[in-house]
Amino acid sequence: MNDAFPYLPIEDEVSAPFWAATRERTLLVQFCPACTRFQHYPRAICTQCGGTALEWKEASGNATIDSWTLVTRAPSEGFEVPYYIIRARLEENVIMLSRFVGESEPECDMSVALGWQPLSDGRHLPVFTSEQEQ
Repeated sequence: MNDAFPYLPIEDEVSAPFWAATRERTLLVQFCPACTRFQHYPRAICTQCGGTALEWKEASGNATIDSWTLVTRAPSEGFEVPYYIIRARLEENVIMLSRFVGESEPECDMSVALGWQPLSDGRHLPVFTSEQEQ
């Protein structure tokens, strides 16, 4: 995998705590104390109950693949193909779309562990790898 990512993800007021934590290689997800649900990607309101008093909690980083695809056509200049995108279900019952890295191929129900891809500004992208490759 190429360590360079072709662009910097947008950081806004809502997602700033998430991106700040990635500088320390910490994965944060939002938690709604009103309905006790976790959610990802960062949003201003809870998608379950509409609450706005969301908190940030550190996620375990442990997940299971429930779907995946092999990308063979670059979405824009700078992406090196082929690469895998997975739908990872975190232990916190949060779904994340992310890149699968490593030597193995993804499989549904495969346990995966959190890894990090550096960005040029000091932030990191969360990626996942097979637990056997840790």
